[in-house]
Amino acid sequence: MSLQINRRFFLATATAALAAPAIVLSGRSASAAATTLTLGHGAAPGNPRTIAAAKFAELVKQKTEGRVQVNVAGAETLGSDSAMLTSLRTGALDFTANSQGATSAIVPELSALGLPFLFENTDKAMAVLNGPVGTELNKRFEAVGVVPLDWWDNGIRHLTNSKRKVTSPADLAGMKIRTPADPMTIDIFQALGAGTEQIAFGELYIALQQGVVDGQENPLANIESSKLHEVNKYISLTAHKWESTPFLMSKIAEARLGPDLEAVKAAAKEAGALQRKLSSEKAAEVLENFKKNAAVEVVEVDHDAFVKATASVSDNWKKKPFGNFVTQVEAAARG
Repeated sequence: MSLQINRRFFLATATAALAAPAIVLSGRSASAAATTLTLGHGAAPGNPRTIAAAKFAELVKQKTEGRVQVNVAGAETLGSDSAMLTSLRTGALDFTANSQGATSAIVPELSALGLPFLFENTDKAMAVLNGPVGTELNKRFEAVGVVPLDWWDNGIRHLTNSKRKVTSPADLAGMKIRTPADPMTIDIFQALGAGTEQIAFGELYIALQQGVVDGQENPLANIESSKLHEVNKYISLTAHKWESTPFLMSKIAEARLGPDLEAVKAAAKEAGALQRKLSSEKAAEVLENFKKNAAVEVVEVDHDAFVKATASVSDNWKKKPFGNFVTQVEAAARG
């Protein structure tokens, strides 16, 4: 079982570690001392990401025979996804199951995975990530001091709102939609004719409740676990993009692991397989529950109209400095 920690504990521990004098351990006491690492993520309790993070900690302890212990802090306890990425790169945080949008700020090429309507399911996305596209992304991450351990699943994203049924892009006129600070998602919803606003995920429920924004977009599992359907009655099955949850390790943590590194990598892969399985099962389960819930309305959309309205997004992204990579991702997905 993983140890849960909060932000105050995390910061106090990091400060103490920097201030404390070096202690030299020798012989048996040094070999017996466990390496303690921290994993941060932003998902709510019950989310597949939360369950897999706890499983990762359990597997690391098991596979290293207790030499490595992972403390897990979820639900943005250690800050937003962007803040956790900063901590990861400085070595204040060792692992994060992060968001594709936030992570694209340090590896812009990652955004290409979120081209509109590129992947219809996780299996197709993983087939691309397990090939040359994934190899190239790994190089880009290494260059900024981050090690990708696996590609977890954030699922297919859908639209919710509190105003009206959305069945076509025209229905979004005049609406303000919260998106993550992800240029690709922003471009998609601006192409659909909506206004966009970036709000931290931890603040989203209140923002929807207070009418700061009319709607938002997320995978069904995230909508359910964060109870966003309580403040957004209409759930439109737009399926406008698939998104990964990059599971990342600091290069500084990698250096600390020594011979236990391979065990940690194996644990990440095993936990990732569980996370993707749970994510798929959870999406199907949540959809059925939403359909039975009289307090919400599940809306089918004009798929072709959404595809047509967002066609320009791909063309525009191919004009960026890494446009060749965007083309490579699209070709791999279509092929």
